Amino acid sequence: MSDNRSSTPHSHKDHAIDPLAAKTNTTVAYTDGACKGNPGAGGWGAHLIFSDGHTQDLYGGTKETTNNRMELMGAIQALTHSPHEHNLEIWTDSSYVKKGITEWIEGWKKRGWKTASKKPVANQDLWQQLDALCQQRDVDWHWVKGHAGHAGNEKADELANLGVTSSSEGLSTRDAQEMAKKKEQIMPNKSQSISNQSASSNDDWLKYDPLGLDIDDELDEEVLDEEVLDEEVLNDEPFDNPLLDEQSHDNASKPMSTTDMPEAQTMTTDTIMNNDNPDTPTDEPKFDGDTSRANPYFKPLLPKPINRHQSDRQLIMDTETTGLDPQKGDRVIEVGIVEMIGRKFTGEKLHVYINPQRGMDEEVIRIHGISEAFLTDKPTFDQVAQSLYDFMDGAEIIAHNATFDMNFLNMEFGKVGMNDFAQRVKVTDSLVMAKQQYPGQKNTLDALVRRLDVGKQDRSFHGALLDSEILAEVYLAMTGGQVTLAIEEDSLADGGQTAHAHFANLASLLLASPTDETANQSWYSELAEEYSELKANI
Repeated sequence: MSDNRSSTPHSHKDHAIDPLAAKTNTTVAYTDGACKGNPGAGGWGAHLIFSDGHTQDLYGGTKETTNNRMELMGAIQALTHSPHEHNLEIWTDSSYVKKGITEWIEGWKKRGWKTASKKPVANQDLWQQLDALCQQRDVDWHWVKGHAGHAGNEKADELANLGVTSSSEGLSTRDAQEMAKKKEQIMPNKSQSISNQSASSNDDWLKYDPLGLDIDDELDEEVLDEEVLDEEVLNDEPFDNPLLDEQSHDNASKPMSTTDMPEAQTMTTDTIMNNDNPDTPTDEPKFDGDTSRANPYFKPLLPKPINRHQSDRQLIMDTETTGLDPQKGDRVIEVGIVEMIGRKFTGEKLHVYINPQRGMDEEVIRIHGISEAFLTDKPTFDQVAQSLYDFMDGAEIIAHNATFDMNFLNMEFGKVGMNDFAQRVKVTDSLVMAKQQYPGQKNTLDALVRRLDVGKQDRSFHGALLDSEILAEVYLAMTGGQVTLAIEEDSLADGGQTAHAHFANLASLLLASPTDETANQSWYSELAEEYSELKANI
């Protein structure tokens, strides 16, 4: 174990402004763990800031371990090396550690260190050690988003990676070089990042964290398996998830495709979206629609395309994104689809939130109301791409300002090798239709809702499924009185005439009905008997 002490004290600035500032009568500790191979060579790190402003850096490692054990060791060392007479504030980017020590551990102890499913608690030796240390202390636990530019977490991450290096003397030269390269990728221009993080001394430093800090019930980026989340977290248990011990902490900041995962843990759509699991608790909390915070109870709807390739199949679709330009790195974060066949709703709906693996501006969040904290535990696009592709394949896609949605979807599908998506669907833009019907007027979805007196749902936030349902009503209202001849269309046929006949030319094609004519004359005769003026005119 390395113990680096600094005699240069941090000033006693407000800790809300500078996360590395000292706090009166309090030790502040940032802890982290890292692992190469997971299991493999691992390291832990802890950066301690004492109340007098002095700091202490601790790190160490083990040649064969897991990321979770190293996360626990970082917290244990912070407790071990901090003075008992002061309060202790621990910041970790591991939900496994924070939830374990603050929520799950009492249940474990009552059951004799067993989970609700009667399995032995993983890493029991370290949990017991951590629990014993906490019994003697007043500890405040906080979660911080990892790899998000937070100064304290970045310092702990650097120390944890030094711990990996210190434990990996037996690694091959090639492995050591690869590990060093990963470290450079994870921590580029660290000093510049930290200085930018606290650029304004007048603003709360929390505002500079794109994903928010210390949010209740937050789930960190290690939580990948939605099914495990449903079955374990809702029972106040940690995720006994093999993926937590398979994914290298060094790789936590890069996307994980299904091909990167062990075969037994590959995240198929059926695994993520299975809502009929008999083992899932029936009394579990339901999703309340709140996307402004971490909220694990949403279950994506990714139905199988049972009506694929049926004639007159229309999918009314909307998306939400991190911004306006897919060419500048913006991503899709929500897709909502309502299915119609022959202008009738089938009851099939698709709805999924997607982790964009990037941040969003506050202005964008204010529009759709979907926070970054909410998206943290959601599947990435590559994990749901096949289901989205299959469901939309062969259908007519109806969207408002469809070019926007299609540009994003084409980009997303292109990233996973599904480059023919645009050729597999037909696209109808309801905004173009509205401009043709109501030229010179405002034709946003809100304006059309008011004009057509449909879609009365609350639209405080523009959720994709809600907007799709409203757009379906708008589309039916706009097209309900139209004849499929599209009379106003100006496209020309080969003979120079419009491709669709005008109503005036259609009148000559109407056939007289003898039955209707006889009935009409009889009606007039009966009226004439009562009204002499009418009789004189017949």
